Amino acid sequence: MANILHIDTSPRGERSISRALTSEFVTSWKDTHSGVNVTYRDLGRNPVPHVDESWIAAAFTPVEAHTPELTEAIKVSNELVDEFLAADYYVFGVPMYNLSIPSTFKAYIDQIVRVGRTFAITENGYQGLVDSSKKVLIITSRGGTFPPGTPYEVYDQQEPYLRILLGFIGLTDVTFIHADSLNLGDEPRQKSLAAAKDAIAQLVNNW
Repeated sequence: MANILHIDTSPRGERSISRALTSEFVTSWKDTHSGVNVTYRDLGRNPVPHVDESWIAAAFTPVEAHTPELTEAIKVSNELVDEFLAADYYVFGVPMYNLSIPSTFKAYIDQIVRVGRTFAITENGYQGLVDSSKKVLIITSRGGTFPPGTPYEVYDQQEPYLRILLGFIGLTDVTFIHADSLNLGDEPRQKSLAAAKDAIAQLVNNW
């Protein structure tokens, strides 16, 4: 059975483009593939805690030396990491906020990117511990557009960061679908949404 971890990060409900598109993909995937189990996490409505001092102490203290307080401090992170590692596929809906990702998604990333769990430090440098055969789909929603090779490309601090971060923990098979130009008028908006939906339909059969 294939396990999909589906995460939405927008605080919006029915008005969220990224939510609508991730839902469209996951629904279509389930309709065309048998034996699919989906774990859903809504970070936009139910954010995870930010890293604090107790978390740091727990993360860098051997488990056998954990006090009850340290065990409690790292409990949520352990649950999130276990859930993350159990997935075979990842579908993330990520709106662009101020050229990057929502703080709710950054808080989640900080909870799951942990030495000894999702990456290691070796004599040869950093090593991702997540199975590199797993696939990631990230669907973004953006008010503007940042085409490669244009002066606007440098403003995209979303895709480059996520590619580097996911590669850092071992995930290199990453696909992005950008629903962009959403604030540039009705015609560019509708054209971009149609292109995103076409990309989703194609990926369902080839992912």
